[in-house]
Amino acid sequence: MADGTKHFSRRNLLFAGGAVAAGLTAGGLSWALGTGADEQDDEGPVAAGPMAGAFDMRTGAQLLAPTPLFNTTGPQSFAFDDTNGQVYVLQTVEGGIRLDDEEEPLDSGDRKTSGDMCLTRLSSSGKTLGHMYLRGFGHGISCGVEPTGQRTYIWVEGRADAESGYGRTVVRVPFKDGSVLDSADDSVHHFDPVPGSTDVCPALDLPGGRVLVSHEEDGVHRFSVYGTADFLAGRFAAAQVLKAGVQVKQEEWFQGCALYGDHVYVLTGGPYTGKNGDNPRKSGGNTYVSAIDVRTGKAQGRHHVTVAPDLVYREPEGIAISMAGGRPALCIGFSVKTQDRRELALYRFTA
Repeated sequence: MADGTKHFSRRNLLFAGGAVAAGLTAGGLSWALGTGADEQDDEGPVAAGPMAGAFDMRTGAQLLAPTPLFNTTGPQSFAFDDTNGQVYVLQTVEGGIRLDDEEEPLDSGDRKTSGDMCLTRLSSSGKTLGHMYLRGFGHGISCGVEPTGQRTYIWVEGRADAESGYGRTVVRVPFKDGSVLDSADDSVHHFDPVPGSTDVCPALDLPGGRVLVSHEEDGVHRFSVYGTADFLAGRFAAAQVLKAGVQVKQEEWFQGCALYGDHVYVLTGGPYTGKNGDNPRKSGGNTYVSAIDVRTGKAQGRHHVTVAPDLVYREPEGIAISMAGGRPALCIGFSVKTQDRRELALYRFTA
């Protein structure tokens, strides 16, 4: 969600620049983002065809009409529990709420800086089925959902940075309706695959048994891919490491990532601006999906997402894979502004 704070300028800076170069590194695959005028892209610009990785971006269809969440703030990311036909959505906690053991309500700015999030569980039709609060965890740029028997585990960032409000670790916690959980609670196990990294957020590839971690290390935004079993056992030798370079335009913010098959999918963009701004409605918006091949580090399509052009305040917020019915779909979320709150709308693209 755009609010002019430094949190979002940080997101933007991670993708600022122009040309891209690919190469192998000791840690895996490297996909470097060029920032200087002297750097050249040996392969030329990425083709803007209909395919982004394995998905046909001409197949966009509404999956969920604009739907309110438990708090009034906008969505940040979402993930699917296809086993139970549910969607879990992260958002920052709205201002004016007083949670357990808090002496007074906090405003929205304090909530963002503290990394306080609300998690809403929705049915496939958009009915609210439950919620929980995650206090001190992060901003929620991406997340994962792991249904296991009678429990559903949420993969999310943890140990929010005191200045940015973004997470520094990965955590896996069970969903408990109506609860308030602190990142510093003894029950929360923190995974720290790249010590010292910032702006950390995870995503899950359930069919492939993999964990994707987006993080900033030494000023460089990277994606690291791990086997889930190894990750849970604390074995953090990444199968692939990619520098997160995608060609972007002005004011395209990093809005989430997903992993499926051979590709990492990256969502960038911002809300519509006024007609004299950088992103007016008549432009079709600046939402893009880019794909990176984890085997080679090369770009495999960048597509301008023009679905749902008439949404009010159409800001891209989150990208995830759904396997409902055994068929993969790449799904994109939009934050939609209503009179007194933000809502979530979902659109799907098929393979």
